[in-house]
Amino acid sequence: MTATTRTLSATALVLALGSALSMAAVSTAHAADDMEKCFGVAMKGHNDCAAGAGTTCAGTAKMDYQANAWKLVPKGTCATTESKTSPTGFGQMEAFKAKS
Repeated sequence: MTATTRTLSATALVLALGSALSMAAVSTAHAADDMEKCFGVAMKGHNDCAAGAGTTCAGTAKMDYQANAWKLVPKGTCATTESKTSPTGFGQMEAFKAKS
């Protein structure tokens, strides 16, 4: 294999990887448009990133239905998703104080 062939192969690999990553970013951005944060519906250890106090990121909810931990759900479904800690019994669009 010559130096030119190796350079072309490496370049092709970099371009293919870059293309794949940009397609994934577009797909993720589109998916985020169809989703909304829903507080109080995540199960222990299954929240999405950037939850409230006591959690640092994804998977850090300490209990089921934690009031300050959120999960991405399809847009429009938060208000109908069960939450055993919410005052309404359903997910909330913002962190809330859990009912006793």
